[in-house]
Amino acid sequence: MATPKFILELREKIGHDLLWLTGISGVVLNDAGQVLLVRRADNGRWALVAGILEPGEQPAVALVREIQEKTAVTVEVDRLVSMESLPPSSYPNGDQVQYLDLCFRCRPLHGDPRVNDDESLEVAWFPLSDLPPLSPHEQQAIANALSPDSTPAFARS
Repeated sequence: MATPKFILELREKIGHDLLWLTGISGVVLNDAGQVLLVRRADNGRWALVAGILEPGEQPAVALVREIQEKTAVTVEVDRLVSMESLPPSSYPNGDQVQYLDLCFRCRPLHGDPRVNDDESLEVAWFPLSDLPPLSPHEQQAIANALSPDSTPAFARS
């Protein structure tokens, strides 16, 4: 995956130490009851479209950009569905990271989904009744997006 320039510059100063980042993800739902997923190039798993908030960006605007860059689909953000601190993780090169994920429900405006960058192997719409294996975090994000309650969910632990 392409690492944003600001992260590379921070890594020059802090090495592999834990870096706290704001992640953004989207549950893109169409009128046919399908969700847009990408198969990630780094691990081969199907996932919600996600990215990293860059300095100065607003979260919803950044998510619209990420979805367009990765899938060629233009979306409109409906609402924040969850905000959750994910567990710390590490990348193969030893970089330590922890994300605060802001997840939004989105609806497509136009564009046919396709691989639009080097971060994805496939892009496709999946019926909600026939999803590929997703992480528990992503399964909960989809459930939150489908909930009629418009109050964002916050992880409790």
